[in-house]
Amino acid sequence: MAGKGKVKPKKQKITVNLLWRQRYLLLMSVPFVVWLIIFKYIPLWGWTMAFQEVKPATFSLPIWQRTFVGFENFLTAFKDRLFAQTMINTVGTGILDIAIGTFAAIAFAVLLNEMKFLRLKKLTQTISYLPHFVSWVIVASIAKNFLNDGGVLDTIFGTNLHLMSTNSPLIWVVITLINCWKEMGWNAIIYLSSMAGIDPGLYEAAEIDGANRFQRIWHITLPGIRPTIVVLLIMSIGSVLNAGMERQMLLSNAIVEDHTMVLSWFAYKRGIGNSNYGLGTVIGVFQSVVSVTLLLIANKIAGMLGEDRLI
Repeated sequence: MAGKGKVKPKKQKITVNLLWRQRYLLLMSVPFVVWLIIFKYIPLWGWTMAFQEVKPATFSLPIWQRTFVGFENFLTAFKDRLFAQTMINTVGTGILDIAIGTFAAIAFAVLLNEMKFLRLKKLTQTISYLPHFVSWVIVASIAKNFLNDGGVLDTIFGTNLHLMSTNSPLIWVVITLINCWKEMGWNAIIYLSSMAGIDPGLYEAAEIDGANRFQRIWHITLPGIRPTIVVLLIMSIGSVLNAGMERQMLLSNAIVEDHTMVLSWFAYKRGIGNSNYGLGTVIGVFQSVVSVTLLLIANKIAGMLGEDRLI
């Protein structure tokens, strides 16, 4: 009824009959559950290295024979001169990835959804998600040829834009835009699938009532995919600290490294690079704990605002 607010559907109770009816779905999920346990949960045993002194000479020793150092590795990591700047870089890059990447994917999906020529739509969609399958080595090489000093863009504009040699947070925007170009088409697939589930009768009724195309997008398409947007945003917020090391390393250089180093790269340099595996593990533990915390907070806020929650 109007004015009563959104009515939440009742949760179905888990019973033996329900499990039996869904037995085939449960059987299909078994391989994934096994994979999850083997590759995601069992390796958590390695977190013990964060509380031990683990060097190449002691790596092969059983866990109970290694030196226990408590939170010393955590203090060493947090007091490192690079940690603060690395944390700022990671959060800044992560927020830009979420903001620009989400907006670009939604906008691109809406444009594709509004295309009337089916063949052109399929061709555009295919071309758009091909970069997702291209290695970052190739993408970084292409980007540097275009954006480096003396590259294609500098030649076209006749001046040095210094896009890849700016020792400032502007490099975050450059890297984010490159990542957006690479992943935009792939990320738009989920939104397109969500749009396909919107009742076409809503568009027909709105058109009869005189709504133009923009109004139909604003009042039908975007509200129709809002649950999908919320769920994907929650998942994105949970991974804000997991900016990929590969793209940062390949798109970086000595000039901009202070503003491109992220936590995973820091763990590689201080952990594997210095043969201090306990210190490297600390960064992984820190990322996981913060990511889960952010995920739960974002999920709770979404529920308080009346949106669909992830869990």
